[in-house]
Amino acid sequence: MRAAMRNHGIGSWPARQARSRPGAAAVVHRDRTRSYAELAGRAQAVARLLLDLGVERGDRVAYLGPNHPGFLATLFGAGLAGAVFVPLNTRHSDAELAFALRDADAAVLVHDPRHAASARALATGGLRTVDVAELDGLPGGEPVDEPVDLDDLAMILYTSGTTGRPKGAMLTHGNLTWNALNVLVDVDITSEEVTLVSAPLFHTAALGMTCLPTLLKGGAVLLEESFDPDRTLDLVERHRVTCLFGVPTMFDALSRSARWAEADLGSVRFLLCGGAPVPPDLLRRYRARGLAIRQGYGLTEASPSVLLQPQGDERVGSAGAPAFFTDVRLRTPEGQPPEPGAPGELQVRGANVVRGYWQRPDADPRTADGWLRTGDVATADDDGHYRVVDRLKDMFISGGENVYPAEVEAVLREHPGVVDAAVVGLPDPVWGETGRAVVVARPGVTERELLDFARERLAGYKVPKSVRFADALPRNPTGKLDKRALREQEG
Repeated sequence: MRAAMRNHGIGSWPARQARSRPGAAAVVHRDRTRSYAELAGRAQAVARLLLDLGVERGDRVAYLGPNHPGFLATLFGAGLAGAVFVPLNTRHSDAELAFALRDADAAVLVHDPRHAASARALATGGLRTVDVAELDGLPGGEPVDEPVDLDDLAMILYTSGTTGRPKGAMLTHGNLTWNALNVLVDVDITSEEVTLVSAPLFHTAALGMTCLPTLLKGGAVLLEESFDPDRTLDLVERHRVTCLFGVPTMFDALSRSARWAEADLGSVRFLLCGGAPVPPDLLRRYRARGLAIRQGYGLTEASPSVLLQPQGDERVGSAGAPAFFTDVRLRTPEGQPPEPGAPGELQVRGANVVRGYWQRPDADPRTADGWLRTGDVATADDDGHYRVVDRLKDMFISGGENVYPAEVEAVLREHPGVVDAAVVGLPDPVWGETGRAVVVARPGVTERELLDFARERLAGYKVPKSVRFADALPRNPTGKLDKRALREQEG
């Protein structure tokens, strides 16, 4: 009889699945399917490699590369060895990567062959590098079963750094486990799930909302190294994909594919969307195909599940109700509950909330009574469903009134000639600040037409003072509007 496992963290998940369903498909990549037994074996081999390289309990192991089975083997292998996994953003410059590696004091960097040059440049101060291509050929060796508890640190996930240097959110094994349980309850993922993951795993949404919950339940994860609309439709048909996650721009691109109208989407059960509000027109396009996009809200510091629309609830603009094991509240700047229907900062508490930032005790994101301050402004309806209004830092004050750009942007996007829109506050000698709308529009749309459209739907102080037309809006790698870049452009 096998001895009981001492590892209770996420590193043990493949081996636990392999005990009961070793031959079930776990990971599909480039048309090769790896079973749970194979995934468990690769994780064990990586754990043994890390120990042989001198990695000790709590040491940091970084990964640089696109979605690949080696990402998961390194994640689970680090977990088996009691090490801490640090996924790096492949879109970052070498200088940004060097900062993360120094900040985390990484002992090992596993990298994709396409990032070999960067890995060589980054290999300073004793940092060991391993090409991910080497992982498939590793011998098994003596099984690794380090004692790991749910309170132990599992991962350092660096935030995007839109307000300064990135901070490393410290996610424990418990954070990741409870987040996955949130998803399993709220989305009802099954062991028959075929989940397509084409958003990058180094971001919390793809990893925490689809990949890890699917693997915890025993389903199959179909890994794609990048997103392509036509290939996505092909994969859905060929592999009978049941679950997809994306940001609105990804779902928009899918629906504009020449193959959209004829694609066989009958296998799809869940379309999960986050990162930005879903425009009403996009929801209508999917409803016409018999599909419902379930909007949600999360952030790295919550591993990331906070809010999700219940199945069958399609109220436009809502981010949904709190995740099952997570609680939320709204607070004014003075720390009091806002009046019913009024906006307040969204704050979160639950076992999925991180305990802080790596080596940054000065930047604790929690309130004195333990609630995570998200920096996002939201309102709540009578049913306890939340609508995220804007970022606190994006709000501006015009004539003494608070203006939330996301509200104005949503109205502008309702205009049939508007493809995309963003609003920022600019200094004004009379009003303090006024809005500037930057709009991607179809030919023939005029500034006066858009401002008149806004005046019919918004209070006067919310209507932008001016409109600038652009070919595209700056977005970060997750598809979110880059407001800092936009303010710099307009300032």
